[in-house]
Amino acid sequence: MTATDTIDAQVLPTPPGPLALLARDGVLVAAGFTTDPEAMFQRLPAALRALPLRRVADLGAPARAVRDYLAGDLRALDAIPVDQPGSPRRQSLLAALRAVPAGTTVSYAGLAERAGLPRTAARAAGGACAQNLIAPFVPCHRVLPSTGGYGGYYYGTPVKEWLLRHEGAV
Repeated sequence: MTATDTIDAQVLPTPPGPLALLARDGVLVAAGFTTDPEAMFQRLPAALRALPLRRVADLGAPARAVRDYLAGDLRALDAIPVDQPGSPRRQSLLAALRAVPAGTTVSYAGLAERAGLPRTAARAAGGACAQNLIAPFVPCHRVLPSTGGYGGYYYGTPVKEWLLRHEGAV
């Protein structure tokens, strides 16, 4: 079996909680604040779920990027390749989301504009964030409602708050 025949998983301790990373052939396909890589695996597209999930001691570059990010290199996560499914519209929103720099935030309407969509596409931007499979590498935590507050976050508001404080955005 080669690396492309498996989804490799590692769980890293982080201050806001355990972070599960799932990669296929060095490309992250899922990441999230959970102790259970299987929960992340179940959110993957069927073609990836058909592959075996294998826990590994060290994923290499993605794990190093998390450690570097936690140590203060806020751009470390940006260098890791990611891949997740979605329509061309969703892909443009995810690309715009990935381009939001650490230490800054954007509104849902602002994210839609960055993706080349009208401000009225704020709901689509929210949907892209809600279905994001690769947090915090695709930093949906940097999107805040224009009405104030933190809004929702798949892994809970305390995790979102911690990430934004760590990045100096709040």
